[in-house]
Amino acid sequence: MALMGDKARLLETGPFVHAPDDGRESELPPPARDAADATDGTESPEATEAMDEVGHRQAAAAGDPAAASMLGAMLLRRGDLDGAEPCLRAATVAGDRAAANNLGVLLHQRGYADEAAGWWRIAAVAGSAAAAHALGRHYRERGDEPAAEYWLRQAAESGHCLGAYALADLLDHRGEEGAERWFVAAAERGHREAAYRLARILDERESDGTAYGEGAEPRAAAEQWYRQAAARGHRRAALHLGTLLEERGELKEAGRWYLIAAKDGEPRAACALGFLLKDAGDEESAAEWWRRAAQDGDGNAANALGALHADRGELQTAERWYRAALEAGDVNGAYNIGLLCAQQGRDGRSEQWYRRAAYAGHREASNALAVLLLQRGDASGAEPWFSKAAEAGSVDAAFNLGILHAGRGAERTSRKWYERAAEAGHTEAALQAALSFLREGEWQDAERHLRTAAEAGSAEAAYRLAALLDREASGPEESGGESEEWYERAAAQGHRGAQVRMGMLAASKGDATAAADWYRAAAEAGSRNAAFNLGLLLAREGSLPEAALWWTRAAEAGHGRAALRLALLAARRGALAESERWCTRAVELGPPEVTQRAARLRDALKEELSA
Repeated sequence: MALMGDKARLLETGPFVHAPDDGRESELPPPARDAADATDGTESPEATEAMDEVGHRQAAAAGDPAAASMLGAMLLRRGDLDGAEPCLRAATVAGDRAAANNLGVLLHQRGYADEAAGWWRIAAVAGSAAAAHALGRHYRERGDEPAAEYWLRQAAESGHCLGAYALADLLDHRGEEGAERWFVAAAERGHREAAYRLARILDERESDGTAYGEGAEPRAAAEQWYRQAAARGHRRAALHLGTLLEERGELKEAGRWYLIAAKDGEPRAACALGFLLKDAGDEESAAEWWRRAAQDGDGNAANALGALHADRGELQTAERWYRAALEAGDVNGAYNIGLLCAQQGRDGRSEQWYRRAAYAGHREASNALAVLLLQRGDASGAEPWFSKAAEAGSVDAAFNLGILHAGRGAERTSRKWYERAAEAGHTEAALQAALSFLREGEWQDAERHLRTAAEAGSAEAAYRLAALLDREASGPEESGGESEEWYERAAAQGHRGAQVRMGMLAASKGDATAAADWYRAAAEAGSRNAAFNLGLLLAREGSLPEAALWWTRAAEAGHGRAALRLALLAARRGALAESERWCTRAVELGPPEVTQRAARLRDALKEELSA
């Protein structure tokens, strides 16, 4: 049964007192402290209450049922059940409604629940909202929900705060309409648990404009009720209010509510406060709050402590906290121990921990286990773990499944997993899906995935997107300059092919300086095409010695045209043997037209050398 909430606050709200064990109220006169307000301050509230008690005793002895009822209520509040019972019975016989309710409370405390219910019924029929609430709870505890709803509704409709909350709780438990209305009724009367429950309902609802209030969005309305409950000391409300504020970026106020809840013993708030402090650079304070939370059984805090010590190289301490997390029921602890073992090269131990976490449903542990098996050459053993992780939402596992099936030549299956990972934001998966579509000639789908990957920062995707746009438009001029923008973005990220392309575009515009800069950047990064093109540019400008250096680099990297250029240069300066060597290299490297030209030149050189 849900917590009924706020029982200790009832003395502040009206002429009702609660029974300390279960929240059932008794009816009694205004507390003595209220009477003391009318004095001149020379007597203490205790003295005033004692005087009232003497007066009530005298009046009760003279046969005043109202005085007997008041005296019984005072004694009941004090815990003097033996003294209160005869007074309450006498007043009840005389028809006092409050006495009948309070007699029910007394009998319930003595363990006579059925007899208590009889007196509550008498009081409730006579109009006591407190008795109707108590009777409703009595029936709910016995499983008679229709009777419980009837009496709780009587209490709620009479304006009884706890009756409204109890009715809301019953309706919410049964999934029936009307729960929210009664939570609102109780919350508006200051019931903190009702305010918290109402906030939870609104917080979990999509922002569709149906929240309580004039067109208020659910989260705005939720915040209002979280604040009310938190201000009245509800620690879980303070935790959720802090979470809401943190999501909104209001970290200072979020930290204040986390601190309030943490000091009140809420371990999740202490854990959240630790993360805020760590992000602010205060690791020592973060560790202290995590330690408090972990000692109270918060597995997330124990994992955070383990990670903190692991980062410091304190691996034994890290493992101890990870084990504490696991003991607290947080399976992340097993996964983290697996990572710790893998970091230390203990693959056998890491596999054991990964398996433990994976069997408990930890998706990243399933992926890590599959990777370990795949590295060992056990692809058939890895596949089901990749599948389990991917189906549970692991983006990395979906990507890995794509790689696995691609290696088997299962193009369509591979693409399916790449696309699933790409939809979840995996950049490399989007690129691989695009390449698969390119191989199939499905240009539109390829372009869609290339754009996704390029916009996410993939230089290769940007380069291939530019090339695809060129292909579709027969050149960068017809593509409206968009392809050049993508080439430039890829080139700026260090993509050698894109840098060569930018060099060619600059050269076509007559900008030799920019062309040389792009070629040089690519050539120095190892592009043989860039080295060859830079050599051509330098040769046109009359810098043949430097051009020869770049052609040499290109030829040594396997560029046939560069080798042919070097052969021609050597022949012109009379170095026939050197020219013949470069011809032989050009014949080997190709392409066919280069091979033919180099062969003819080599034959001519042989004749010259033999002559």
